Amino acid sequence: MGNDTNRFRMTKLRRTANAVIGGLTKYGIGPSKTRLLTTRGRKSGFLRTIPVNLVENEQGRFLVSPYGEVGWVRNIREDGFATLRRGGWIELISVVEVTAERAAPVLKAYLDAPHAVIVGSSFAAKPDSPIEAFIDEAAAHPVFEIVRSATIRL
Repeated sequence: MGNDTNRFRMTKLRRTANAVIGGLTKYGIGPSKTRLLTTRGRKSGFLRTIPVNLVENEQGRFLVSPYGEVGWVRNIREDGFATLRRGGWIELISVVEVTAERAAPVLKAYLDAPHAVIVGSSFAAKPDSPIEAFIDEAAAHPVFEIVRSATIRL
């Protein structure tokens, strides 16, 4: 099934929103599932930070890219590790990309959350769509499972 959603563009409004959300998350304010994800640029080597929303359930902990293969996805695929920050805590994580079948229920859960108001237009499937629709969505929305982590207090 083709995905007729628009290609992601980092606009001034998105940059401003990310800066505000990032600033609040840095101090532990805002939605409890929001973290600052930091990856190392695969070409530049510079650290790149962006706010993300975790999916945490009985299957595990996951990072979802609602906008497809964006910079952090390419960086984390290269390294397999990153950091997550919220308030005074930093979590060092290792991740693996999951199959479409494993990603489908994670994507469904991701869309069944308050942030879906912002990212929902990037998905062809809707929260009440059957799981098969999310298997089709998986190619357009990479999902990474956090397989190892260590948390430190700043």
